[in-house]
Amino acid sequence: MGIPGGFELVIIFLVILLVFGAKRIPEIARGVGKGIREFKDATSEIKREIDVEEKRESIRPPRQGQPQARESASPQEGQAREQTQEQDPQASDATEQR
Repeated sequence: MGIPGGFELVIIFLVILLVFGAKRIPEIARGVGKGIREFKDATSEIKREIDVEEKRESIRPPRQGQPQARESASPQEGQAREQTQEQDPQASDATEQR
């Protein structure tokens, strides 16, 4: 059994027309369209939530005891960051999150 051809599709459409009537077919089509749209919206919402969670994971600072993901580009930059942390720990947290 393969994919139905043109003749089989015409027969199927005629049977649906006889069973449901000409007035009910547009209502059924609208209902099917709404169902498909809701399904697509739900899948896109799930994808968006997954993307947001992945971004949050990449932004979170490493836990204590774990090595940091990125190292400073130069020794001067590392010393400047350490001095900033000693002066104002909250300002250094904001700098690291960028």
